Amino acid sequence: MKNRRSMTLLAGALLLVLAATPASADHATTYQADLQPLNDSGVTATADLSLADRELEITINAEGLAPGQPHAQHIHGVTGETSACPGPDADQDGDGLVSTAEGVPSYGGVLQSLTTEGDTSGDSALAVDRFPVAGDDGSVSYSRTFELPQDVADDLGNLHLVLHGIDLDDSGAYDGDAVSSLDDSLPLEATIPAACGTLAAMPSGGVQTGAGGTAPADGGATPMVALFGLGLLGTGALVARRRREARIER
Repeated sequence: MKNRRSMTLLAGALLLVLAATPASADHATTYQADLQPLNDSGVTATADLSLADRELEITINAEGLAPGQPHAQHIHGVTGETSACPGPDADQDGDGLVSTAEGVPSYGGVLQSLTTEGDTSGDSALAVDRFPVAGDDGSVSYSRTFELPQDVADDLGNLHLVLHGIDLDDSGAYDGDAVSSLDDSLPLEATIPAACGTLAAMPSGGVQTGAGGTAPADGGATPMVALFGLGLLGTGALVARRRREARIER
């Protein structure tokens, strides 16, 4: 009876050890986007995003942009609804171009402005002086961490990343008679969408590897703790068996 009670106590102790072991912090959800050209811009880009709670870390690497010009970049969408990158049929006025306003029915309005500093809300959608400027080779490397509103964080995998700005006449500047569909004080070239991509959630799970063994992907007790607990049970069983053998010998 005592031996059985000892085993029960040891098993209970193991459960307490496992329950008291703090779970690892929730892993961030990762997203990626592969941006394809709009309006024959030749612009391509990739984006990597990591979201933990509401904190978003985003990196964008783009090529083919207008050298020396600022490029607005936004997270577009309508939370709770499915959006898409616009096709050529989004051109409603027949000018052969899809303006930002013509693209809105497809990819939705601006939810987040990916500025280099300051505000990141939709209010900064046209903050031209706070968007990254392409280098002489037409590339942009952008990285920033900021907090998202809860509704945007919850629906990030249904949203789209859009880069804006095309030097349509290769003049080396945003100019021309056509005005932006968003602000007639800006030329069309400054705000026209250049590339678009879906923010797709990457599969989670699997086994993380590293020094000292593997870690479970579900944030449960570590293998070391489990082995420690099994060791306790094994030790208890060995002690109980030796006590039985000692009583038999006596």
